[in-house]
Amino acid sequence: MAVTALDVGRWLATVVPERQAEAARLLQIFADETGFAPQLWPGGIVGFGRYAYRYDSGHGGISLATGFAPRKADLSIYIMPGDADHTAILVRLGKHRMGKACLYLRRLSDADEGVLRALIRAGLADLSGKWPVTPA
Repeated sequence: MAVTALDVGRWLATVVPERQAEAARLLQIFADETGFAPQLWPGGIVGFGRYAYRYDSGHGGISLATGFAPRKADLSIYIMPGDADHTAILVRLGKHRMGKACLYLRRLSDADEGVLRALIRAGLADLSGKWPVTPA
């Protein structure tokens, strides 16, 4: 899996124009909340931090700790790879959809930024309690 340092200017130029401002804002939010530098993961995902995991079955790997991908239809936000129930935060977030470990926002303005920041911190804290998280 090729993970590279993110050249922010070059990467933002590849984001669909209607998502560029939101992507730039999410870069700042995630950097502020994690303290990690962004890295480009496969699939156009911008990740902050990483963790190595190994299940009892022996399956393991390395994944981003948290991050996002500005897709044309939605902003995909990867914030909940742990097992904690974040319902109390999610009900305050604003309009969103949930996947297994992914949050979808049609527009960044649909979410309360303070609540999104709290969710990023809570997801990272939950993950850190299960697997060691490193900056890169």
